[in-house]
Amino acid sequence: MRILKTQTLRGPNYWSIRYPNLVLMRLDLEDLADRPSDQIPGFYEALVETLPSLIEHFCSPGHRGGFLSRVRQGTYMGHIIEHVALELQTMAGMPVGFGRTRSAADAGVYQVVFEYQNEQAGRYAARAAVRLCSSLVETGQYPKEELDQDIVDLTEFRLDAALGPSTEAIVRAAETQDIPWMQLSTRAMIQLGYGRYQQRVQATLSSKTSILAVELASDKEGTKQILRNAGVPVPRGTVIYYLDELENAIEDVGGFPIVVKPLDGNHGRGITIDIDTYKAAEDAYEVAKEVSKGVIIERFYRGRDHRVLVINGRVIAVAERVPAHVVGDGKSTIEQLIETTNQDPRRGVGHDNLLTRIEVDRTTWQLLERRGYTLETVLPKDEICYLRATANLSTGGIAIDRTDDIHPDNVWVAQRIAKTIGLDIAGIDVVTTDISKPLREVDGVIVEVNAAPGLRMHVCPSVGIARNVAEPILAMLFPPGQPARMPVVAITGTNGKTTTTRLIAHIFRQTGQMVGYTTTDGIYIGNNMVEPGDTTGPQSAQVILQDPTVEVAVLETARGGILRSGLAFKDCDLGVVLNVAADHMGLGDIETLEDMAHLKSVVAETVRPSGYAVLNADDPLVAAMAQRVKSQVAYFSMDPHNELVRRHAQQGGLAAIYEQGYLSILKGDWLLRIEQAEKVPLTMGGLAPFQIANALAASLAAFAQGVDISYIRQALHTFVASTDQTPGRMNLFNLGRFHALVDYAHNPASYEALGGFVKNWPGRRIGVVGGPGDRRDEDLITLGKLAAQMFDEIVVKEDDDTRGRPRGDAAKWIVHGIEEGTGSATAYQTMLDETEAINTTLDSAPDDGLVVILPESVTRAIDLIKARNPIPQVSLNGTTESTTLLEQYAEVHS
Repeated sequence: MRILKTQTLRGPNYWSIRYPNLVLMRLDLEDLADRPSDQIPGFYEALVETLPSLIEHFCSPGHRGGFLSRVRQGTYMGHIIEHVALELQTMAGMPVGFGRTRSAADAGVYQVVFEYQNEQAGRYAARAAVRLCSSLVETGQYPKEELDQDIVDLTEFRLDAALGPSTEAIVRAAETQDIPWMQLSTRAMIQLGYGRYQQRVQATLSSKTSILAVELASDKEGTKQILRNAGVPVPRGTVIYYLDELENAIEDVGGFPIVVKPLDGNHGRGITIDIDTYKAAEDAYEVAKEVSKGVIIERFYRGRDHRVLVINGRVIAVAERVPAHVVGDGKSTIEQLIETTNQDPRRGVGHDNLLTRIEVDRTTWQLLERRGYTLETVLPKDEICYLRATANLSTGGIAIDRTDDIHPDNVWVAQRIAKTIGLDIAGIDVVTTDISKPLREVDGVIVEVNAAPGLRMHVCPSVGIARNVAEPILAMLFPPGQPARMPVVAITGTNGKTTTTRLIAHIFRQTGQMVGYTTTDGIYIGNNMVEPGDTTGPQSAQVILQDPTVEVAVLETARGGILRSGLAFKDCDLGVVLNVAADHMGLGDIETLEDMAHLKSVVAETVRPSGYAVLNADDPLVAAMAQRVKSQVAYFSMDPHNELVRRHAQQGGLAAIYEQGYLSILKGDWLLRIEQAEKVPLTMGGLAPFQIANALAASLAAFAQGVDISYIRQALHTFVASTDQTPGRMNLFNLGRFHALVDYAHNPASYEALGGFVKNWPGRRIGVVGGPGDRRDEDLITLGKLAAQMFDEIVVKEDDDTRGRPRGDAAKWIVHGIEEGTGSATAYQTMLDETEAINTTLDSAPDDGLVVILPESVTRAIDLIKARNPIPQVSLNGTTESTTLLEQYAEVHS
């Protein structure tokens, strides 16, 4: 077996809307292509022995052991590898269950799809599953040490990528509240919400956290001074920087016992408590010095350690923190008790687990030595032996929920402290013998105020009630009435995507909102280009979703991006599907129009229930998508008598139709006319049906999102098929004695749409045509046939990027089509270089003729034409352009 290609899908995709995170592996079974599992001696037995937990896979039989029954009866290796990859991840602590395996167009090749939680782990599981199954086929076994190493490696991927308990809690709460989130590329930051409504968190630092407050909280001595001046009980203490200051410092705080800790420390690092000798104090000073230049000497207060969590000025949770310890049983040594304690399945390495493993270090030895113990000491029954000086969970401590026990006076003190320091989220460390009594009654003190406090002890306490502390954080970031989302509009289809995307963006701009949009020619925010190029994939969409100035996102969504990575968003508010036609066939195993329709329906299926899927009622493949969506549906149609639209409107549904020369909105019994098509520049005086359809789709989408009809009408009046607003989309130039038209038509459907305009031109029509090299031969032949029907003369050129074809091959097949279409009646010549072909054709253009250029590079073609100084005119939106289509078409027909 051989892995041909591995892709990672990160959003709703061709294979699943519900399971966005998928690995797609293209697998060549080679000599196993015709050997199902029941024909491989010993394979079933070896698989069960290696991975007995596969018994839990139901598969298509729908019961426990269902998958293994399929293996026993005979199934192909692609299907088996899918399940093995899922099981390996589950064994490493990443339970996953979704998978699909389908045969590809090439014989013996399969597309194996399975879910992942961690991207690197998913790709590793793909390779490991192939390796494991190959070994079972070839040798009848997979060495245990290799399987163990696979699980170790996968577990490391999981741990390395874990969000951390605080971030995880916030993210899960966001999902519960339907707030979108995404990981940003640096500093472990999470974005909550989209566009201008977004907030960011880094663990429990938030967009609202004051840097001044964080700096103050990090200065432990400065914090104590501020609190002492405010009348808050804090330990007596001082800061020293040299060892010879230690003796005086101890005297200043009132003598032993003392605490020694670094000035700039966290997570309990470098802290030593309950010191009662000068020698121990010197040792503790050296430990603290390893963490910070400054060392704090404080009076030690006896009592229990508590963490009070204050969010947005309110106490939300309280936990008592108990240092790592063991309890004697009268039989086991301390070392054995530690080992037993660490066997608790809740304990592990790092923050990914509810509890942390207890590790023996210098502090442990010091505490044992102070009591005259060693690791070999047998601890008396029920005696507690503390192994850490501090109560941090990260060093093996446990947490006991005390939220319901805290005294109201202490609540007031904690809330006042958070306000005094200026933290939106604060963890206040309190030492007191009884949290249920006022601090001053029991000589309790505030020992520390922490920015970015951990949530683990509150979300998953060892004892007591788990507290939902993430929800108040979200309530602070997104108070009532403040949205987390902005409108997200996604547009797909075979043709017309860019024009419709730009028109929808133009409509929303009339409302005064900042619009971010992606197209085949670049990413735009407002009137500014962020990045040029074909930007119709998920990475470009994320640029818009992450931009803090954007109020509406309009995203052109192409086939390739969905196939390669899935969508950039979990759901959207409007999903517009324009049409489905033959283009890019045979790429990515999309072999039929039905396959293509299924792919493009991903956009419609991700629309939220409160949103609208805007579908072309004149295209049966698009109209059928209504059966797959969970949202409302709005149809557009060029036929006012379309039966589907009529039934839909009668049932109260929303639609847009072209009737009696008007673009109109239809709902129930009422009709709202937007504008006459002939007054919409994009439609070339109402003579370009495909542009009328695009205008209908855009108008309907905006209306469904609540845009006032006056804004829609204004946008239609001012949107022109110019090089500024729609580069490469029906850009017509007046070059004096002839005209030139630039359009990005590159598939049969777009050629046919373009032909509706070109065939009506009264003069001679010359086409400069080509086709992308990654299209099938038959597709290129079809382009040649359609060109022959459209033009009097043809110049066949080729793209600079032949996409794997030999130079001249694509042009050869287009010429075949021209000859088949006209029997050589149409004059044609081949000129492979695009620049040469354009210049030569423009140089020899006949009077009153129309040169139609279908370029690979729209920018280059437009630049070549502009170099010839086309006649400028003032267009309908008041800007200086080449003559608008409406004006020029009227001029030609006058």
